[in-house]
Amino acid sequence: MILDGRAVAEDIYTELAASGKLQGAKLGIVVGGADAVIEQFVRIKTRAAERLGVETIRVDLPEGANTSTGVEYVRELAARTDAVIVQLPLPAGRQGFSGIDTDAVLAAIPKDKDVDAINPEIPDTEHSVFAPVALAVVELLKRGNVSVEGKRAVVIGAGRLVGAPSAVLLKRLGASVSMFTLDEGSIDDLKDADIVVCGAGNPGFVKPEHIKEGVALIDAGASEMSGKVRGDADPACAEKAGVFTPVPGGVGPVAVAMIFKNLLDLIEKK
Repeated sequence: MILDGRAVAEDIYTELAASGKLQGAKLGIVVGGADAVIEQFVRIKTRAAERLGVETIRVDLPEGANTSTGVEYVRELAARTDAVIVQLPLPAGRQGFSGIDTDAVLAAIPKDKDVDAINPEIPDTEHSVFAPVALAVVELLKRGNVSVEGKRAVVIGAGRLVGAPSAVLLKRLGASVSMFTLDEGSIDDLKDADIVVCGAGNPGFVKPEHIKEGVALIDAGASEMSGKVRGDADPACAEKAGVFTPVPGGVGPVAVAMIFKNLLDLIEKK
């Protein structure tokens, strides 16, 4: 089964719009050293906000910004919005900038306004919401009728946006989780996995021979290759997997929709 992330995201937007609870909410976005890819991500989030009646307030770090500038901008934006996104990556030594400590900037996001659950100083067990990508992974498993409890899951990559939060959430839901990264695990681990979550950003490196028949393969890895966005899993894996998400059009749209589910959760928890 190939899951259509765009259709799943549309269901989520329809539900949120029908509730009307996000009308008039404010979402802040901090952008540093924007390029074409960053602008695309911001545009997607802004369009989603518009359809839900959410006002987006964007601030761009000025040329010459350093860590202190980034922290100041996040704090000021948090004071006048319901939640804040720091659009990654931030410039680190890029021309026109003094070098920015990303962790320090993310740590300035208040717990009750951290819609991405990304503040590194807050323990994984204490975030007010779960990371949107992790929520998207679980939502897609649910849509594919895959129960997480008691399953063996392998998460590829331990990044702050995909791998680490996905592993935490799958463990909370009762899966036995192992990691496959540059420092631990092996690609052979995938052969016994019931669930595989990809988040390495290594296009097409997971091949059909690496996975078992009927696996639930959720591909949240996205990188550019020959001018196209590709996932970590070779598309041929879809023929062997029981559940498969394509790139693009799989996890990405659902993760963006989950940002606004988180926004609603944060507002309702106040």
